[in-house]
Amino acid sequence: MRTLIQALKTKELRHKILFVLGIIVIYRIGSFIPTPGVDYTVVQQCVGTMKTAQENFVGLVNLFSGGAMLQLSIFALGVMPYITASIVIQLLRVVIPRFEALHKEGQSGETKLTQYTRYLTIGLAILQSTTILVTARSGALFNYQCGQVVPDGSVWNLVVMVLIMTGGTGLIMWMAELITDKGIGQGMSVLIFMSICSGFLPQLWQIGWGTNGKNGNWEYFGIVVAVLIVILIFVDFVELAQRRIPVQYTRRMIGRKMYGGSSTYLPLKINMSGVIPPIFASSILAIPTLIAQFGKSDQKWVKWINTNLANTTSIWYIALYAVMIVFFCFFYTSITFDPDETADNMKQYGGFIPGIRAGSATSRYLSYVMNRLNTVGAIYLLFVALIPTMLIMMLKLNNKLPFGGTTILIIAGVGLDTLRQAKAQTEQFQYTGFLLEDTDHVEGEDVKTSKKTKKSATKVVESTETVSNDTETEVSEKESDKTEKATDTTAAENTEAKKVENTDSADSATESDESKEDDSAADEKTSDGKADNDTDDKSE
Repeated sequence: MRTLIQALKTKELRHKILFVLGIIVIYRIGSFIPTPGVDYTVVQQCVGTMKTAQENFVGLVNLFSGGAMLQLSIFALGVMPYITASIVIQLLRVVIPRFEALHKEGQSGETKLTQYTRYLTIGLAILQSTTILVTARSGALFNYQCGQVVPDGSVWNLVVMVLIMTGGTGLIMWMAELITDKGIGQGMSVLIFMSICSGFLPQLWQIGWGTNGKNGNWEYFGIVVAVLIVILIFVDFVELAQRRIPVQYTRRMIGRKMYGGSSTYLPLKINMSGVIPPIFASSILAIPTLIAQFGKSDQKWVKWINTNLANTTSIWYIALYAVMIVFFCFFYTSITFDPDETADNMKQYGGFIPGIRAGSATSRYLSYVMNRLNTVGAIYLLFVALIPTMLIMMLKLNNKLPFGGTTILIIAGVGLDTLRQAKAQTEQFQYTGFLLEDTDHVEGEDVKTSKKTKKSATKVVESTETVSNDTETEVSEKESDKTEKATDTTAAENTEAKKVENTDSADSATESDESKEDDSAADEKTSDGKADNDTDDKSE
């Protein structure tokens, strides 16, 4: 709640939230616009009389479309084709080497895989829309409980309806990408979340209120709400749990720079497979039910399927559902997380796990850890997926429980991911002050949360001002002392220089006097020598 309030205070995030809400409104409006060629009155009667469990294939498609599939609207397919296409492309990486090479290329390869996913989405939309219209016209979509939904069965009419539903799927895919680029959260996840919530809350209220306030049970309503809250808290706790494997990187010299020398960790989630195992298990178990709808109701195999596999509370359904969840948990994790590739990447960049050699030993250690995490994750998925079935059996709700295991996992997972992204974007514009406690800074403005914080803030500001003044005076005094010392040293240097000059001048004077005396003595000697010569000449 605090994250949402802080996001609404920021202009950029407020625009993003309003943009996401506008896309959601358009998506929900399109879910109620009927496809041309459909008898809307008959469809509404069929939806009112049909009771579909949430965990079979038809229930999942209707759940992900927000109830638009059974109403045969222009958004009847919802996001199911895109989800199926993305899962198929991810699984084909194991079979097709080209897809694996594109996955390793980085951003350019992922862009190419996304393009392939879009093409496959359109193809699956054509196939699924054709299947839905054919089953709706034959009555198998509504379990043969209503009249003719599509009056005109001509080929041209069916082609137009298929094109309209396929175009609706393309529009949903485009809106989801807009949410991812210009909004908050992952686009497809947000649309799935809103689709589930649109049918979740009315069905939850119907448990307590009943039909026109007559046959409701508020005691069951309280039990279901309490169990739902406990499960959501438990799911949030497990989804945020991580097994952190420490990783250290050696220092490397690249050019003239030193890289590495840091320590980090490799986060591994308990539930690496996410929502995929329950979806796969329920989809595969729904295939025999769809096949049995085309057979005669008095045949033995049709009766057995309707009794054991169409009923989600039967022992056969629960046993097969549990086995498939465990299988797909290990299978999907082995595809999405490759220990050999992770070990090679760590070795390539100079990383290693303390106490374990790089290379094959690291790969074996990661496989060992993942097998243990998958065991815990499979038990966790079994617990979450089978709780709705147990509640139906204990409270005898006749498959009217508004949530299933897949619903709970999607609500918790998408909610956590969206809040995490919103918080990350909020911290770009708002941050907690470093000097002033309990003070929020919003786009350069200080916002105090209480009067106490204001008083503490003023005290801190006054103390900082006094400290700054004291430091300024101390600095000025130190500078004046330095200048006085500098003047004293310069004066002393000047006096010493004068002394040196005087001594030099005195020395030069004495030297000049001595030289003069020497010159005079030399002159006297020369004059004496000349006088002696003159006397010698005269005597001769």
